[in-house]
Amino acid sequence: MATHRLISAAATPEEEPINWSLRPTRIGEYIGQSDLLQRLSIAISAVQARKEPLEHVLLHGPPGLGKTTLAHVIAQEMGTKVYTTSGPALTRGTDLVAALTRLGPGDILFIDEIHRLPIAVEEFIYPAMEDFRIDVPVDSGLHAKTVQIQLKPFTLIGATTRAGLISAPLRSRFGIAHHLDFYSTDQLLAILTRSAAMLRVPVSDREALRTIAARARGTPRIANRLLRRVRDFTQVKGDGAINPVTVTAALKLEGIDPLGLDDLDRGYIRTLATVYRGGPSGVEAIAASMNEDAQTLEDVVEPYLLMIGFLARTRRGRMLTRAATDHLDLPPPADASLGGDAAPEGLFPPA
Repeated sequence: MATHRLISAAATPEEEPINWSLRPTRIGEYIGQSDLLQRLSIAISAVQARKEPLEHVLLHGPPGLGKTTLAHVIAQEMGTKVYTTSGPALTRGTDLVAALTRLGPGDILFIDEIHRLPIAVEEFIYPAMEDFRIDVPVDSGLHAKTVQIQLKPFTLIGATTRAGLISAPLRSRFGIAHHLDFYSTDQLLAILTRSAAMLRVPVSDREALRTIAARARGTPRIANRLLRRVRDFTQVKGDGAINPVTVTAALKLEGIDPLGLDDLDRGYIRTLATVYRGGPSGVEAIAASMNEDAQTLEDVVEPYLLMIGFLARTRRGRMLTRAATDHLDLPPPADASLGGDAAPEGLFPPA
């Protein structure tokens, strides 16, 4: 079973300090998500003029696209503090009470993976979001009493990778909801240029950074991780300056091909192409053939293959497209209903 993938969008604890050092702190420094930034800029300017807290914000999309960063950027623009927690960490209503009562006027409570909030905690959060109060039961049964705790006006920012699991009552209480999109190659190139400067990494050819951007699966976190691996390779095997030759050699050593696929992705495609003749097949059968966990394949492998048009989910099961088999020079799918040309070199066209 794969334990760690270089192109995984999930952050690892050891790289978090580096990630924070590279993150933008103001809206003017943030690259990408232009529609959302424009909406936030207008909303922040308006509420600051009225001296009100910002409406509650829901950010949803794949990991690694900047949801946590945006929460801190909003706090910086509002001139307030941000307190961070996660859905799984709030196991009881009292946990939420402790988090909310420490907030000052206009402060931000950021809840990551908010779709994993327990039902009991979610019921506590409704009056807090609407009326800035918490109703705490102090007894049970016929003599149950409720103590009302007033809160200072605050902003809740929720982030989730699975928006469909958020209940309708909770979703309706967010004034601003936005899906974060994958980044184009040009946007990732701008992020990598900024990161290289902050890390003081010499770059002899900007096209070398474009090569990294094209293989970063549209995700800034992956792009910065690849940059650090290329920096290490260049320092040891090269002259210290990143160039196209060292980038290609470093990413080849890491097993990342021009489309950003790694060994696990290619193993999935080969298994489905050779064992199941391109499909249809169920994910459990594919996982058993690969000696992998089905949930791992469903959560970390299939979304990217679906996005680039290498995989289709049908009523009969998973099926490869002709583009997938062409990319790895494999026999075409036995079911020719899913055709298509091979994916082009630039998966994410310039914005």
